[in-house]
Amino acid sequence: MRNSTSQTILLDAVLPGATALQNLLLVVAGSLLVALCAQLAVPLPFSPVPVTGQTFAVLLLGATLGARRSAAALLLYLAEGGAGLPVFAPVGAPGLARLLGPTGGYLWAYPLAAFLVGKILETSLERRVATLITALLAAEAVIFSYGTIWLKHVTGLSWQQAVQAGLLPFLPGEAIKMMLVGLCLPASWWALERRRGI
Repeated sequence: MRNSTSQTILLDAVLPGATALQNLLLVVAGSLLVALCAQLAVPLPFSPVPVTGQTFAVLLLGATLGARRSAAALLLYLAEGGAGLPVFAPVGAPGLARLLGPTGGYLWAYPLAAFLVGKILETSLERRVATLITALLAAEAVIFSYGTIWLKHVTGLSWQQAVQAGLLPFLPGEAIKMMLVGLCLPASWWALERRRGI
């Protein structure tokens, strides 16, 4: 799936010459990670959008798999959910109805958000915390702008109501998820470099 390796993407350092089969397995595993994180769902009584672990997985995949593999994993995840497999959060309509319902905008934004994280990190010449934060913030902006706009149009809410139901309640949790990714990724690089004696 990748013609060249990046010095700033974790899986490229772990598997610099990944075969097509290895890339396929990484994509499938990535989709399953998102499905697993989706099961961590807390419904909010004032919003059709639940708090889930999905966005953590989206950010983490983008940062570890890179742009193309992470986007492919998220597209596979959407295909799995659209086909009726129980991969979406256990709150809301099943299958294709979820992709067309109030939370559809967030879901459709996942592949682009993961791609964006991976692309920003791939094009960076070195691993820097500032670059990682920029990539994560850009991805969050994509997810919540798409999600809030979609929520407004599907539900008929006003802009203020859509922001109150689809954005503001999630900001503290998203900050925590970004911090977790910001801790996991450098820790993984440190462990890898220590193992290799770098």
